[in-house]
Amino acid sequence: MKEAAEPFTSGHRRGIGNNVAPGALARLARFLDCAIFYGVLVVIVVTAIPYGTVQPWWVAFFECLVFVLGMLGIVEGLMAGRWSIKELSIATPLVLLALFILFQSVPLFAGPDNPGLPKLTLAISADPYNTRLVAVRLFALIIAGGLLLIYTSSTRRLRALIFVVIGVGLASALFGVVRKYFQQGPGFLLPALIKDGRGFAQFINRNHFGFLLEMTWGLTLGLLFTKNGVRRRIFVVLPIAAFLWIALILSNSRGGIVASLGQLLFLGVLLDPLRHFDKRPAVTAWNRFRNFAGGLALRVILIVGMVVLFAYGVAWVGGESVVKNFQMAEYSFNEQSNYGRANTSRNEIWSSTWKLIKAHPVAGVGFGGYWIGITRYHDATGDLTPQEAHNDYLELLASGGVIGCMLVIWFVVLFVTRVRQTLRAPEPFYRAAALGALVGIFGVIIHSFLDFGLHVTSNAVILCALIVIALQRPHETISIKETAG
Repeated sequence: MKEAAEPFTSGHRRGIGNNVAPGALARLARFLDCAIFYGVLVVIVVTAIPYGTVQPWWVAFFECLVFVLGMLGIVEGLMAGRWSIKELSIATPLVLLALFILFQSVPLFAGPDNPGLPKLTLAISADPYNTRLVAVRLFALIIAGGLLLIYTSSTRRLRALIFVVIGVGLASALFGVVRKYFQQGPGFLLPALIKDGRGFAQFINRNHFGFLLEMTWGLTLGLLFTKNGVRRRIFVVLPIAAFLWIALILSNSRGGIVASLGQLLFLGVLLDPLRHFDKRPAVTAWNRFRNFAGGLALRVILIVGMVVLFAYGVAWVGGESVVKNFQMAEYSFNEQSNYGRANTSRNEIWSSTWKLIKAHPVAGVGFGGYWIGITRYHDATGDLTPQEAHNDYLELLASGGVIGCMLVIWFVVLFVTRVRQTLRAPEPFYRAAALGALVGIFGVIIHSFLDFGLHVTSNAVILCALIVIALQRPHETISIKETAG
């Protein structure tokens, strides 16, 4: 296998030592090294196909694949004699979060006395069984991300991971465009794809497609700013980025379109256009003021130009249906359902969710238990019960309380700290990849205020991949013979 000859690196996962097992054992370890990495890439691709993996049996299949690869990773690490979890320390808050979710499902409290019935014990979670399923899924995502972080051990593998992520988005976009213009009835390769305007590509909900495209489009934008091979990347990457953006507009996802605008502005801020100009020496207060005013003016011009060009492009590509969808945005926040006093607008759902948060501020109602916990605070007929908060931040507070939020914030702090080191890397490709990953993640940050696309397994896996890409740093190459001692 060609990849088996790939050199290890000094920063390669567990810290290379001189105790790699000789002979057949070493060859088997190198084979597993390749098999695990490319196995995770296959999982990324397969997970995106069946509606983004939302059906229980597909989710279970994904989890089984990841757990098998995780066990192989343990075996390979022990065989190669390089087992260490130092670089996986960033996952500590997420592991603690998964354990906390499991704790939410444990019966702890005595239930009310009911004459003639056995005494019940209650858990923190309103739905303990579903909470345990969420914990298992989070463990699977942590393992998938950890394997990628460990085994993306060279520039070639980093490129492979990037190509797979962009390829998944590009394939979904192509399928979505074809389906939009050629689907005549229900089905279209996947039985549940109904031609009703709500879905796009392989997703039942077009907003879930928007999450996928935001991440892949952002990553593609970052690659445009690699200094080495600029012309080649412009002719290859720019058309891909343009097509992904067009597909996002055609999907008519309001949240996705708004998030993509935010991504452009975020990219403009990170690129710092002033670095292309020679600043005047800031010797006097006047020169410092001129430098500041010039930089501010340039950024304002850049942002205004982006907004105008973006708005024109959306109207031109999306046409009347997209413009009309944005004009109806107010109704999604205040509309009343045909079921009477269903109160399914975002304003009503968010208001009810806030009441739920205030009632369970410390530990929440359990991840996966929102759909039951909200019924007590959702002032409506009950014909339609919100299954999600349509705002992942509010749902995080409602599900995990302050404890869950603090664990997530801890992870974010660790992530930002390590990404800053990647953005200072001397290799342009690593900086561009990290920049693109951050742009993709920023799109998710914006869109999560309005929707729940990360509940879809494939989107969560792609987000894990972006986090790994952003954390990758170049390694000093050491040959296999040197590592074998």
